[in-house]
Amino acid sequence: MKPFSRSIMLLVVLGPLLISVVVRTLGWAILLGNKGVINDALTTTGLISSPIKMMYTSGGIVIALVHVMIPFMIIAVWAALQRKDPSTEQAAESLGANPMQVFMRVILPQAMPGILSGSLIVFSLSASAFATPAILGGRRVKVISTTVYDEFLNSLNWPLGAAIAVLLLVSVLVTMLSWNRLVEKRYSGVFE
Repeated sequence: MKPFSRSIMLLVVLGPLLISVVVRTLGWAILLGNKGVINDALTTTGLISSPIKMMYTSGGIVIALVHVMIPFMIIAVWAALQRKDPSTEQAAESLGANPMQVFMRVILPQAMPGILSGSLIVFSLSASAFATPAILGGRRVKVISTTVYDEFLNSLNWPLGAAIAVLLLVSVLVTMLSWNRLVEKRYSGVFE
């Protein structure tokens, strides 16, 4: 991309980060509701006869979390690709590699640190997300963060809420450290 187009695309990616997660999630509630925009459009076009249940389901939560978390993944991959040496692509093409081979053997390995770091960021933020599951899942879909909230404020069972919160913290830390160790072992020396 040319620098101007790249700046515009970066603004498009970063734009959603300027809006509160709660506001974005409420927007998804408007889209995913039984009388929401998506169901109205599908019913009007005749693709469905009755509304599809998307609110208060784990699928709706996943859709909204993907929207909330995708800028973090894009930024991590973009940062990794900025360090890429453009001459490696040209060298592969001059040696007869087709576009798929250039992508798989040149671009993807150079983007891998960004993919791996982005996946860690997205995993840790998604595992501890509260607003999106609470709004779109309501009380029907339980995730760890909403369970901790319920134990602290609804049941007033602080020891259980604290234990669940500590288990979440430990599981996220163990997963992140294990993933980091696996990545360092597998890719040590490859990207230097």
